[in-house]
Amino acid sequence: MRVLVTGHQGYLGSIMVPVLRSYGHEVIGLDSGLFADCILGPAPQDPPAIRLDLRDITASHLTGFDAVIHLAALSNDPLGALEPRITYEINHQASVRLARCAKAAGVRRFLYASTCSVYGAAGEEAVDESAPLRPLTPYAESKVRVEDDVAAIADPGFSPVFLRNATAFGFSPRLRADIVLNNLVGYAVLTGEVRVLSDGTPWRPLVHARDIAEAFARCLVAPVDAIHCHAFNIGTETNNLTVADIAGAVVDVVPGSELVITGESGPDPRSYRVDFSAARDRLGYEAKWTVPEGAAELYEKYTAFSLKMEDFHERFTRLSHLKELRETGILDESMRFVNAIA
Repeated sequence: MRVLVTGHQGYLGSIMVPVLRSYGHEVIGLDSGLFADCILGPAPQDPPAIRLDLRDITASHLTGFDAVIHLAALSNDPLGALEPRITYEINHQASVRLARCAKAAGVRRFLYASTCSVYGAAGEEAVDESAPLRPLTPYAESKVRVEDDVAAIADPGFSPVFLRNATAFGFSPRLRADIVLNNLVGYAVLTGEVRVLSDGTPWRPLVHARDIAEAFARCLVAPVDAIHCHAFNIGTETNNLTVADIAGAVVDVVPGSELVITGESGPDPRSYRVDFSAARDRLGYEAKWTVPEGAAELYEKYTAFSLKMEDFHERFTRLSHLKELRETGILDESMRFVNAIA
C-alpha cells in the first residue's frame, strides 16, 4: 500500500514510519520541518518526503496514494491556549482541507490521529467511544471539530477512521519531553526528583508510541466495514493510572529518585479513564507496553544518549521550541518559515 504520513518528522511520525515499512508499505512523508532537528541519539531514517506546510496542501500532492495517515498538528495544550487561532487554523481547518483534497485525489482511507482528551472531565467511570465529548482545551476542541467535519464527507469510496490515542509515552528519536511519563522520567534523571505539579489525583490513560503505530498499521489493512467512519480509543486499561501512580512507576525505575508532589498548579480538571475494548473487538488490536516498561526504556535511552537539562526544557518541549523559532526570526507570527524551502 502507498501511504502518505503527515508529520513524519514528529515524535509519533518518527516511530510510525519504520513500523509501516516493516509491514511492507511504501511510505512518503509530508512535513514542514518544525521539529525535524529535535533529535536525541542517532537520527532516524526518514522516507522520501514532501516539504510543505499543511495549510498549503492541494489534491495534486495526494494523487496516487492508497491511504493518508494524518499526524501533523500543533499537539500541545499550552501552545493551543497561547495561540488558539493558529491551533484551529492548522489543527482544524488545514486537517479538514487535507481530507477533502485526499477524497478529491481518490485516496480511499484516511486515518486521523485524534485524542482521548476529547472526553475532558469524564469522572470516574471508564468512557467508551459513545461517551459525550467534553473537550477542555483548544487542542482537544480542534480534534472534535475535525472528527465531525471529516465524518460528514465519508462515502463508499472514502473511509475515514478516527484513532483517539491515549496520552503517548516512550522513546522516539525525535523526542517530546512535555508529555507526562517522558517528562517525569526526564526530571528524575536530571534532578533526582519525580516532580508532580498537580495534586496527583487526575486519571490519565497512557499508550506507548509504538503501540499507537501498530494500531494505525492495523487500520490500514482492516476490512473497510470494520473501520469506516468509526472512532477507536487506542490504549489499554492497564495504563489507566493516576498521575501519582505514573510518578510512582518512575521512582521505581530511576535509581535514587524521590517523589515530590507540590500541588502548585492546583486541581487539574482533565481527568478521565478510558475503555479500549472496541479496538480489541473490531480490530483484534491490543496495546502491549506498560507504563513501568516505558519508564525503564526512557531511563535507559536518556542516560545512554546523555540527555541535557537545556535540551529537555527547550528543544524537546514543543512550546519552548516554537517560541525560540519565532523569537529568532525563523518562524513568522503565523508559524510559517520565513525562508520556506520550495
